[in-house]
Amino acid sequence: MRAVVVVPTFRRPEMLAATLASLRQQTSPLGFAVVIVENDAAGGAGAAVARAVLDAGELAGLCVVEAAQGNVHAINAGFATALDAFPAAEYFLMIDDDEVASPGWLDAMITAAERENVDVVGGPVVPRFADGAPSLMVRHPVFWPAYETSGPVEMIYGSGNCLMRRRVFERLGRPAFDPRFNFLGGGDMDFFTRCRRAGFRSYWTAEAVITETVPAERAKVGWIVKRGLRIGAINRAVDRKNAPGARGLARILAKDLAILPLSLARAVGVLVKTGNPLVAAHPLAVAAGRIGGIFGQEPQPYRAAGTPSS
Repeated sequence: MRAVVVVPTFRRPEMLAATLASLRQQTSPLGFAVVIVENDAAGGAGAAVARAVLDAGELAGLCVVEAAQGNVHAINAGFATALDAFPAAEYFLMIDDDEVASPGWLDAMITAAERENVDVVGGPVVPRFADGAPSLMVRHPVFWPAYETSGPVEMIYGSGNCLMRRRVFERLGRPAFDPRFNFLGGGDMDFFTRCRRAGFRSYWTAEAVITETVPAERAKVGWIVKRGLRIGAINRAVDRKNAPGARGLARILAKDLAILPLSLARAVGVLVKTGNPLVAAHPLAVAAGRIGGIFGQEPQPYRAAGTPSS
């Protein structure tokens, strides 16, 4: 096995089944395995789905249970298992348990990595909305990928459709993702920021499409505003991590203050261009989330009820 696909899962067994079904359709001349990480140790519904698929021989690989709840813990367990259990593997990919890979996704990702001789590859995650989603929200940027065309990029931003070579993990060390982002989210942005700072080369392949289910509760104004606030908090947390000490804090505070008038100007420009007040409000929500981070106010969407903070 030269490639391993990591699939973290938490209380979405039906969606996980669809994810694994899409992986069964993938082909690669290198051969590939899957590592499914159940992050609901008490419930175990995802593990049951995974083990049924593995026991039937429909996919090769492993299912592991990560008892420590949280997005980052699950991802770290998946990559650590993949690296150790498949020592001949060179390519490590990830797909979320609410996503479906298009036919040819795996081959497109690996081909791009080999052809371009890059360290990190990203691809688009496109939304699939529930019927009746308001048109005001369908084109909101929080649902759409950062890039449109294939080519070299400074960095990628999300782990829902990504590939890394083994050497990335060897140089950055373990745990791969910083547990500081466990409940806030943004561990992937921090990871790929570290990849960029380490000099790893990134590439975007528009052909490697993954589709993400957007449930009805996400296609609402409240969810989109909260997402903007969280993006702002994540951006600030990553900036602060990379600017330690008193001098770094001063630079970050200056950026915090500068972003307020800039976000207002950007909001006006977006409103004039699109006529969409919800999209125009997004820069303001991101700025507000960043300012909230100054006072330690950070959303924690990945914390399950009853989970301790440590």
